[in-house]
Amino acid sequence: MSSDILLPLSSHTIGPFFPPRFFAKADNDLTRISRDAPPTTQGTRYILVGTVMKEGRVPVPNAILELWQADAGGRFRHPLDPDCEQADPDFLGWGRDWTDLSGRYSFRSVLPGGYRDGTTRRAPHANLTVMGAGLMRPVSTTVYFPDFPAENAKDAVLKMLPDSARSRLVATERPREDGARVFHFDVLLRGSPEDETPFFQD
Repeated sequence: MSSDILLPLSSHTIGPFFPPRFFAKADNDLTRISRDAPPTTQGTRYILVGTVMKEGRVPVPNAILELWQADAGGRFRHPLDPDCEQADPDFLGWGRDWTDLSGRYSFRSVLPGGYRDGTTRRAPHANLTVMGAGLMRPVSTTVYFPDFPAENAKDAVLKMLPDSARSRLVATERPREDGARVFHFDVLLRGSPEDETPFFQD
């Protein structure tokens, strides 16, 4: 048997090949610190919905999405945040969902606050990572909200993109559901330069 190390080929992509039972009902709810905990009472509740698609706008089933964001006050419950002691103790700020056969996903959260990052101030946003068959590695993007046009215009990350691409990272509002605001954000993994979702390196 050869002792040579076999390098992955270009056709070797990450799964994920997780069974449905890998996911629990509340995994996509960022408002709770645990499955059985009550949701936070701070902030404005929202639901983020959308479809993950590949080239040709074909839906991608069994894709894994992870969403994380600051709480309503713009703070993270993490020691690297200098204001972590003031973070909402009832807000988890991280969730995971799995696309269905139509490529659809959804998350529940609260509108995040903006925060200072070094010498700049970030607009309210949520970070989204997608993993799935056909991807060599996870891809990450950022979801902005239409409520904050002035903050979005100054956001250092959003300003990295050409003007024509920035609107693709701003979610669009839909009618309310269950008393919560609803925002729509599709993810196009591959497409024309005018349509593909902008992604960022970690």
